[in-house]
Amino acid sequence: MLWIALHLPTLSLESFAATLGSLRHALPLALLQGQRIAAVNRVALQLGVKPGFKRATALALAPQLRFGQADAAREAQALRAMAHAALAFTPMVALDTEAALPCVLLEVRGSLRYFGGLPSLQQQLRAALAPLGHNCRLASAPTALGAALLARWRGGFELGAHVDELSALRQRLDDAPVWLLGPGREHRDALQGMGLHTLGDLRRLPRSGLARRFGEALLNELDRARGDMPDPREALRPEPRFEARVELFERADSSEQLLHGAMLLLAQLVAWAQAQHARISGFTLAMRHERRHRGDTDTPEHTELPLALAEACNDVQHLQLLLRERLARLALPAPTLALRLRCDQLQRSAAPNGELFPTAASAQQGLLRLIERLQARLGPDQVQQPVLCADHRPEHGTAWQPALPQARARLPSTPAQAPPLTRPVWLLPQPLALPEQQSRPLFEGRPLQLLAGPERIEAGWWDGAHAARDYFIAQAHDGALVWVYRQRLPRVEQPGEGWYLHGRFG
Repeated sequence: MLWIALHLPTLSLESFAATLGSLRHALPLALLQGQRIAAVNRVALQLGVKPGFKRATALALAPQLRFGQADAAREAQALRAMAHAALAFTPMVALDTEAALPCVLLEVRGSLRYFGGLPSLQQQLRAALAPLGHNCRLASAPTALGAALLARWRGGFELGAHVDELSALRQRLDDAPVWLLGPGREHRDALQGMGLHTLGDLRRLPRSGLARRFGEALLNELDRARGDMPDPREALRPEPRFEARVELFERADSSEQLLHGAMLLLAQLVAWAQAQHARISGFTLAMRHERRHRGDTDTPEHTELPLALAEACNDVQHLQLLLRERLARLALPAPTLALRLRCDQLQRSAAPNGELFPTAASAQQGLLRLIERLQARLGPDQVQQPVLCADHRPEHGTAWQPALPQARARLPSTPAQAPPLTRPVWLLPQPLALPEQQSRPLFEGRPLQLLAGPERIEAGWWDGAHAARDYFIAQAHDGALVWVYRQRLPRVEQPGEGWYLHGRFG
C-alpha cells in the first residue's frame, strides 16, 4: 500500500479568512479560542502577535488586528471539501481527525499507473486542491498514520517526506518528535522530563513500563505508524446532496461583495461533484439578510437565487461567471450576513472527451455557454429561439420560446416534423400582394418564372384564419428565388388580388 497524507496546518484560520478575498493577505488576522489567540496569519505574526496571547495583549501590540472565532463546523466543512477533491484520484480517502492537526489520507497504489506515477499524481493533486485556497503539506508512506506523521513533521519541505519502503519509513520515524503522536502531546512535559524527545527514544524503552505509565494508546499509535499493527480506515462517502454555508466577515450591501464567499462555496461544490464523477446541472444560492430592527417584518429573512445550466459542467470559472452575471442583476432587499449553497442536480453521464481539433460538438458547447451567459445577464425569458409547431400554415409553423431547456420545459409545446427543404427560411412579416399580367405574377415590374409547385395548403378553418393556397417557387429577373402563393378562394374585400410574395430563399 502507498498512502498520501495532506496536512492542513492553518485550516481553521484559512476557512475563516476565505471570504475576505485578496484582503486576507494584507490584513492582520487572529483566531480566538475563548479569550486567547489560537492562530494568526503572517501579517499578525510580523506585528508580534503569537498564538497563546490574550486578546488584550494582542490588541496592545496590533490595534488594527481583525478577530474571528474558531468554528469546528466551519473547519469540518473545509476539511470535507479537501477530501472530496481527493476522491477524484482514488476511491479510498479517509479523514484523520483524532489528532489536533487534521489530515486527509489517500491510498494511491492502484492509481499510480493511471496518473503517470507518484510525482505526476502529486502535481495533479495539488492543482485540484488549489481552488480551495488552503496551505497543504504532502507526504507519502506505506502506512496511513506514518504518512500523516511525516506530513505534520516535514511535509512539503524536503524529499524525505516521501518514502516508499517500510524499512525506510521506520528509520525516518525514529527521528520524529514524540509530540506528533496524540498521546505524546498529552504527556509531553512528562516525556520531555524523562529525556524522551523522539519516537526512537520512546521505542527503546521497555513497553510494559511505558504502558503502565502512559497507557496502551501511545504504543498502539506508534505501532500503527510503523506498520507493526493493522490500521484499518473507513473510506469517505460523499453526501447525496450538497449543502454548505459560510458566514461573511462583514455584512454585504452589494452583490459584488457576495462573490468572495460564493466563489468559495462554488469551489467546494465542484469538488463534491467531481468526487462522484458527475457534473453539475444547477444549484441554488440562498442569502440570509440582516433585520434592520426587532420588529422588522418587511425584510425577507432569505433570498434564493436558483441557477440552471443548459449543459452540465464542472468548470468552476464558468460557474463563477454565470453567478456573477446573475448577482449583477439582483437587487438585495437588505444587507447579507451569510450564504448557503444547495445542490442535488447532478448528471452522472460520461464527461465530454477532449478534442485535438475543433468539431461540431465543441462548437455546440461554445454556443450553449454563450446562451447561458446571455440568459444569466438578460433574464431567462429574454433569450429565445424558434421551435417548430404542428401547423401547415407557414406563419404559424414556428413559435418563440426561451432558449434554455429548463425554461422551455415549463411551456407547452407540440412536437412537429421539420418542414421540407423547398420552403425558405426567411418569411415576410405580412404577405405582399403582387400584381399579375395574363395570370402571371409580377415582381418589381417583371413577370416571375414559376419553377416548382404547386404545394397546396388548406388549414386554419378551426381558428378563423382559414388559408387555402397554392405555393410556388419562382425566379425573378435577377436570378433570385422567391416563394409565392396564389389564393385558391378570392377574398371578398379584394377580389382582384390572387398572387402574394411570402418569402425569399437565401
